[in-house]
Amino acid sequence: MNHIVNEDLNYIFESLNSTQKKKLQDSTILVTGCGGFLGFYLMHFFVQYAKTLNLKKIIGLDNFMFGKPKWLDLLMQDSGNILEINEFNIIKDDIATIPNAADANLIIHAASIASPSFYRAYPIETLDANVWGLRNLLEFYKNRALKGFLFFSSSEIYGDPSLENIPTSEEYRGNVACIGPRACYDESKRFGETICYLFHQKYQMPITIARPFNNYGPGIGVNDKRVVADFAQAVIQNIDIKILSQGTPTRTFCYISDAISGYLKVLLHDRFDYFNIGIDKPEISITELSNIYVQQGKEIFGYTGKAIYDQSKEKDYLTHNPQRRCPNIQKAKKEVDYNPTILVYEGVGRYLRFLKEQYNEVR
Repeated sequence: MNHIVNEDLNYIFESLNSTQKKKLQDSTILVTGCGGFLGFYLMHFFVQYAKTLNLKKIIGLDNFMFGKPKWLDLLMQDSGNILEINEFNIIKDDIATIPNAADANLIIHAASIASPSFYRAYPIETLDANVWGLRNLLEFYKNRALKGFLFFSSSEIYGDPSLENIPTSEEYRGNVACIGPRACYDESKRFGETICYLFHQKYQMPITIARPFNNYGPGIGVNDKRVVADFAQAVIQNIDIKILSQGTPTRTFCYISDAISGYLKVLLHDRFDYFNIGIDKPEISITELSNIYVQQGKEIFGYTGKAIYDQSKEKDYLTHNPQRRCPNIQKAKKEVDYNPTILVYEGVGRYLRFLKEQYNEVR
């Protein structure tokens, strides 16, 4: 296993307190979107600690619309009988046909297109996964004994927050366009949260909602078309980093091991609630992020390029793009013991070192 991933998995495990580890024990876990960016660490984590936690079964579902990743086949080879991977369309296929699905008591719904370039290209599929895929899961599990059900929402439900609502708390209602190139993602995540709330009310399901803020790191492919991937691809190819804006929008960037730690803590909260999962510092501009990639790229790859400004060929690339994105994470710190520690300079270095080690397998 890549040594960066191995270190990260250990970091995640050690971040869980004894109560959270105990809740994971003896579980059957079902993960939709298992072949995606978040699925990469979730599946590796569960397989790595399956014996330690006495997990009964790990079930992965994915339609692999962009292809089945090589790492998933490798993980299958190393997992023994604990891991089951199924090609499955969460929107229309019957979950009852999946072996052992009825036994799952921890459910993670991560099946969704999350990269803006791709969800603009597949808007209806994006909406359907977040609405009908979620509804199908909830219908199947509504009368079953669950330890937890996690829905991956998004910080995009907040839209472009007003200045007085940055850092943004969970109670901010959002400034979101219901019509436009990002609406298929933003609004389906918002509606997904409503569906979760209603199913909890009617069936007392232990549903929790995570709102990710700008995750990055190993597992996100360099062809993903999000800025963290575009910059990494430029470093690998030793070409200039292209900033497809004026470089002024600001974000906080949450390294994947901190994020996964937060998601597991939210999953194991065992009662209805919703949490921002990200990091609250530093809030940096896209230009500043590019400079970090240049610096780390020089050290790790011998990168000789520079950051330049350009325009995207996608006409809607910047339409409704939030100008600032920074979470208030006090609720998650207090309620689920969430404590991210990896700042963006270190995280970008870890991501690039991962890619260097995996250089011949970059997709």
